[in-house]
Amino acid sequence: MRATEVGPRRFRLVVEYDGTDFAGFQYQPNLRTVQGEIEKAMEHVLRQKITAYGAGRTDAGVHALGQVISFTADTKLEIARMAPALNSQLPTDIRIRRADEADGGFHARFSALARRYVYVALNRSEPTALLRRYVWHIVQPLDVDAMQRGAATLVGVHDFAAWANGTSEVTSTERELYECRLRRKGAFVLLIVEGSGFLRGMVRNIMGTLAEVGLGRRSPNEMTRITESRNRAKAGRTAPACGLCLVRVRY
Repeated sequence: MRATEVGPRRFRLVVEYDGTDFAGFQYQPNLRTVQGEIEKAMEHVLRQKITAYGAGRTDAGVHALGQVISFTADTKLEIARMAPALNSQLPTDIRIRRADEADGGFHARFSALARRYVYVALNRSEPTALLRRYVWHIVQPLDVDAMQRGAATLVGVHDFAAWANGTSEVTSTERELYECRLRRKGAFVLLIVEGSGFLRGMVRNIMGTLAEVGLGRRSPNEMTRITESRNRAKAGRTAPACGLCLVRVRY
């Protein structure tokens, strides 16, 4: 369909946002959310009510470099003008990085094959002023090799109920992780996770528990026992939201 034709068109946006001042991605009445701000901008630009569907429903304080949103609109707006027009109406902590037309059956959430998250910890004695909104500051030295041994046990298909903050909203707690590994870059320790899907709080709970492994408070072997228990109380703390970022969605 040419951009000048009238009729419903399906769009795909790649979105970046600083999640610090949002109550999460998903719309909530009377709260500032990423979805809410984007839908307001869409209504202003496209002159119609739009529902935006996200690939990942990130929690309050969680960031994104590569969130994907799909929506349908009856508009003549040229695709090259979509991102600039929306960015002109969005707050500065949300940016549309790219806009494309998509097939009619495309859905940001249900068409996704994998989502990739990165959690960043700053592992040094000195705190940070510039990066405080984007990292978890851990003062004591982390044993990244021990953390990696624990993380490796999570790769594959498992029941991740023990790693979720509540499971009442899902029909199954089984997920597949294609990758779960640790990497140290100077003072930064990165947890890189890619999987078919994630339960609420799953990555942050994994990181919080792996940090306890890295600090010598747990054995790497405990990760398997926690998974098999299906009991959230067996896992460690939930890592702060500030360190987590949705970096890519694969289709």
